Amino acid sequence: MVVRSTLLSSLVKVFKRSDPLYQPECCRLTALKGEAVSFQIAYLSDESATVTVGVESDFGKRLTVRSVEYVNVRFPGFPAHIEQDGNYLTREGGEFPDYLRTLRGGKLELTKGEYRTIWIEVDVSSVCKSGDHSITVTLTAEDGTQLCQNVQIITVYNAKLPKATLIHTEWFHTDCIADYYGYEVFDEKHWEAIGNFMKTAAKRGINLLLTPVFTPPLDTAVGGERTTVQLVDVKLCRGKYSFNFDKLHRWVKLAQESGIEYFEISHLFTQWGAACAPKVMATVNGKYKRIFGWDTTVEEGGYPAFLQVFLPALVSELKAMGIADKCYFHVSDEPGMDHFAAYTKAKSIIAPYLEGFKIIDALSKIDFYKTGAVEIPIPASNHIEPFLAEDIKERWTYYCCSQGIKTSNRFMAFPLARVRAMGVQMFKYNISGFLQWGYNFYNSQYSKEHINPYVITDAGTESGSVNPAFPAGDSFVVYPGKGGKPEESIRFIAFYHAQTDLRALRALAEKTSYEHVMSLVEEELPEPVTFKEYPRSDYYYIRLRNRVNKELAAE
Repeated sequence: MVVRSTLLSSLVKVFKRSDPLYQPECCRLTALKGEAVSFQIAYLSDESATVTVGVESDFGKRLTVRSVEYVNVRFPGFPAHIEQDGNYLTREGGEFPDYLRTLRGGKLELTKGEYRTIWIEVDVSSVCKSGDHSITVTLTAEDGTQLCQNVQIITVYNAKLPKATLIHTEWFHTDCIADYYGYEVFDEKHWEAIGNFMKTAAKRGINLLLTPVFTPPLDTAVGGERTTVQLVDVKLCRGKYSFNFDKLHRWVKLAQESGIEYFEISHLFTQWGAACAPKVMATVNGKYKRIFGWDTTVEEGGYPAFLQVFLPALVSELKAMGIADKCYFHVSDEPGMDHFAAYTKAKSIIAPYLEGFKIIDALSKIDFYKTGAVEIPIPASNHIEPFLAEDIKERWTYYCCSQGIKTSNRFMAFPLARVRAMGVQMFKYNISGFLQWGYNFYNSQYSKEHINPYVITDAGTESGSVNPAFPAGDSFVVYPGKGGKPEESIRFIAFYHAQTDLRALRALAEKTSYEHVMSLVEEELPEPVTFKEYPRSDYYYIRLRNRVNKELAAE
């Protein structure tokens, strides 16, 4: 049995039957204390066999070994986008490396003639000794024969990565957790899984959590419903509303224990125009029923009167929990000028009760922003240029399925360097916040059906009743692993590295100057960094971080 091994950086996607490019310069890794760094080893065997992965290092339990698993991609991107963009790995579907699975008993299954890859991550804690650390990885056959061995050196600098200043949300779909696992909403198993998904989110830099005071009216077909995940219990008796916030208190406590700092109150009006109320369930004279929804317009149906009672009660509760200054509110997602009247009416209803709170909304039309309707806009990364020219104190951006031409994004068909590019982009333009809509969306488009993301990666359905909707990878970055525990994607970790890049760049700018750091970022580039122009080379990001780390550690 002959096994060929290749040491690789964390920016390589290894396909089953394509030889990965070995770049020794990309395997020179450095780290600051307080961050996690990763690398890979790809194996190609002339026989199918079960082998043992052995690791020797002084990192101990701070080191994890996982296998990179493949998923089926049938929709890598919109054809028109692929035609206009030369930075897709392929225009064809197939099996793509994406999620990470913990090795059971250190065992790895090799398949003859196909690459299998392991992902090794080191959590460099603050107590880790500075200097070079070696990690020796040995592959052993069942009979004890050593098949191959690789050594990775990680240089730990005596400098600490500072706390993130970026506000980062990827929408947390509480209903999808219950639906996939078959849990009753907010039973103990559901709460345990919610905590697991929260911890993973926080570990990777998500610090703003979509909080469903009512079931979020997001990606739901007009007239349709998503599984109810309402944290506030509502009662209507003899024409008077009362509220119970116990579940909201539990949510906030669990989130804080998981590492979440900020809370994003779910949208108070429907997506695509702010025309209607979200689904609100209540106990009315002893009967649990829906009292608001798609049949409730902004001005009619009693919803404004309900908000006049609910919002002051909610604000009082947020203040009592000590998180009022950590909360963001939404009106409606992505309004356009044709929605201006409905949006401004909706905002006028809630604004008197939300004085002092930040209201944010995805918004890609600069004309809408200039009306003053949205103080903190979140423009899509391919529409951000005119917003950069405005005096906006808190600059945000987002991407989703539509940002597939030139922009950074996290589609499965994109190189991981393209995911990581967002770090230097956010540094250059002093971005305060980042939003993406799909941390764990396990529904088809418009939430018409529940799906298995291990099988369907594009928000379509297996039956074909709903065709592929979004480029594979747009709608989630974690998979629902066994026991209510998420399994991470390599795309998710690549964006985590983009965030640690941002933290390191900002730390060096504070130590030296913004201009000095930008000279490091752009000194050898043919074009300045923009949201549509960025380095495509894996080596660029590794070399940049190594240089920044070294300067941060210098006396």
